Amino acid sequence: MRAAWYERQGPAAEVLVIGEVPTPEPGPNEVRIRVATSGINPGDVKKRHDKFGIGMPYPRVVPHSDGAGVIDEVGSQVSPSRVGERVWCFGAQSYRPFGTAADYAVVPTDQAVPLPNGVSFEQGACLGIPGITAHRAVHVAGPVRGRTLLVQGGAGAVGQCAVALARHAGATVLATVRSERDRVVAQRAGSHHVLVTDGLSAQGAFDRLRAYAPDGVDHIVEVAFHANIAVDEQILRLGGSIATYATGDPTPAIPFWPLVFKNVAVFFLGSDDFPAAAKAEAARRLNEALELGWPGFDIQARFPLEEIALAHETVERAANAGRVVLNLEHGA
Repeated sequence: MRAAWYERQGPAAEVLVIGEVPTPEPGPNEVRIRVATSGINPGDVKKRHDKFGIGMPYPRVVPHSDGAGVIDEVGSQVSPSRVGERVWCFGAQSYRPFGTAADYAVVPTDQAVPLPNGVSFEQGACLGIPGITAHRAVHVAGPVRGRTLLVQGGAGAVGQCAVALARHAGATVLATVRSERDRVVAQRAGSHHVLVTDGLSAQGAFDRLRAYAPDGVDHIVEVAFHANIAVDEQILRLGGSIATYATGDPTPAIPFWPLVFKNVAVFFLGSDDFPAAAKAEAARRLNEALELGWPGFDIQARFPLEEIALAHETVERAANAGRVVLNLEHGA
């Protein structure tokens, strides 16, 4: 079968290889998916570039944790009735060397989630990492019904999912975005109020957010902890919370005493290591949101497997809020 892989880290065009490899076989409690679409996340690109400084975890890595397709074979302890199921998957390349940038991928059966009727493989392939991260970020501090949430970066992949899931769970949702074009994306996801931050100072952003939430917000989903923590601290209510999954500075300054005096809880989230029950609940809620009308993502660009390097470079440029996917030839 065809696959893309790298055996050293570096620029996409220099390290990514396309070729033939043996087709994997599912082991106990695993399923094999005939991949229709492979989703590309920023984390996949960062792993290839070694942005996290952990080096090569395996001698050869087939990238991409997320994908969608049809189960064509199951291992022992998995019901044969799963064969033929349309699914989306997550974690294919989490603590495993073999991701979805291939004709076939093997994952634990619990990580192959039924794809709702009418939802495309492209949408399914984009759900995994951002959707599961978003669900955890929204709910990690407790129920959100009747509460006010701020999603920083509401037009990003995680941000869109967080907006949709928080709205679906009964929260009042505020979102920040960088541009008027991104405003439309966050509104489409379900945000009640959207603040465009381009050209605003930190104080200006705080003042605008206060206009939307005069009493402050209960919980914040944070994409840029280093840049936003000062505003986050000011806009939070007493006893509020922050769930953050990304930062531009690995050693950010933290306003310790203001956070202490407000009794703020801060959750640092890494999706690979969420509890299994949290991942399963996230998958259920994401499917539920799709079935109830959440439109999902705009697809910015589609590439064949043979153009994976160009696809990675497109993700790195991050030109807009759309997603980038690989469409395998057999994935109609």
